[in-house]
Amino acid sequence: MTQWPADDDTELFDLIDAEVARQHSTLQLIASENFASPAVLRATGSVLTNKYSEGYPGKRYYGGNEVIDEVEELARTRAKALFGAEHANVQPHAGAQANLAVYQALLRPGDTVLGLRLDQGGHLTHGSPVNASGILYRFVSYGVTESDERIDLDQVRDLALEHRPRMIVAGATAYPRIIDPEPFRQIADEVGALFLFDAAHVAGLIAGGVHPNPVPLADVVTFTTHKTLRGPRSGCILSRAEHAAAIDKAVFPGTQGGPLEHVIAAKAVAFREAATPGFADYAASIVANAEELARALAEHGLRLVSGGTDNHLLLVDLRTFDPELTGKKGRLALDRAGISLNENTVPGDPRPPFVTSGLRIGTPAVTTAGMGRREMRLIASLLHRVLNRTDDDELTAVRDEVANLCGKFPPY
Repeated sequence: MTQWPADDDTELFDLIDAEVARQHSTLQLIASENFASPAVLRATGSVLTNKYSEGYPGKRYYGGNEVIDEVEELARTRAKALFGAEHANVQPHAGAQANLAVYQALLRPGDTVLGLRLDQGGHLTHGSPVNASGILYRFVSYGVTESDERIDLDQVRDLALEHRPRMIVAGATAYPRIIDPEPFRQIADEVGALFLFDAAHVAGLIAGGVHPNPVPLADVVTFTTHKTLRGPRSGCILSRAEHAAAIDKAVFPGTQGGPLEHVIAAKAVAFREAATPGFADYAASIVANAEELARALAEHGLRLVSGGTDNHLLLVDLRTFDPELTGKKGRLALDRAGISLNENTVPGDPRPPFVTSGLRIGTPAVTTAGMGRREMRLIASLLHRVLNRTDDDELTAVRDEVANLCGKFPPY
């Protein structure tokens, strides 16, 4: 008989129970979070965690992988079918690892790459000087226009013609508008550059048909599986067949060791769920809720970057609402009121990234919980109340209302 410890780890599992209670009683408005389905959770917690499987299906460095090979191949097949890709690598542990593996596969150290500025919506892996991307490669940043705060495609083209990059990266971590892959493809072709689309945030919207699919146009598409796609916390790479061997080699053994096959199984579940008709309705509801929340916040006098949203997130610029209210202060007050989101830089932000002048708000998780437009208007009112008055009495009153609202929409 297997000798497991006789006593339960109550210290740890009490903490998990506390997190379950938090997720059930507070509003989850972080744009990069979601609630995974019970099937995704079940796969993530399965016995597949026990298996070491360095390599790829049919070519492993350990024995006993005949079942694991089928699991990973199922995930790869489903990913390719969902997005219409020629090749899929489902082993990256996260979106950052996916991006770095693509860079290693297709670039040489010192190569020039174009990417979106971090303070205007770009990601750390799009050239931050403290990230490996900015250390190993020469990133040139493009930004948004001052007039409408949307990606300045004229600037992208001008920089591409000037610097002749090896690669152009599209995609963002805090950009509230659709990113059309077509003009990026045209610019990349004009200068002979590779085109990488980082779909970390919008993969679920692409699968649901409410965001243009970049796969037919991009050389490579990377994404995370836990945001709008509603899967486990992990990453994936889609590519043209001509890049498959280089990308697979860059993932393993280039940047990772043994894959997390229990998480890969959960990705397979998520890809299947995202292929159902109901997921398209869910993706449309994410966008509709974000639009309604944006409208309601604007009615409360809050300025939205770019004037609104057409994806799953919105950015609030607090400077015109209250010049003394920083994004960090706002986020901390909202935390006390039972509302989770994050501070975020806004275009032209004079404050550092640990303080910021803005807030990033997302609707994937509350939409999964079943909330709709009516609830978005209530959430906007609660957000405004906290940002307008951060004293203890008001925060306590809002927290009670938040708990009452969340009690009507339990995710599990």
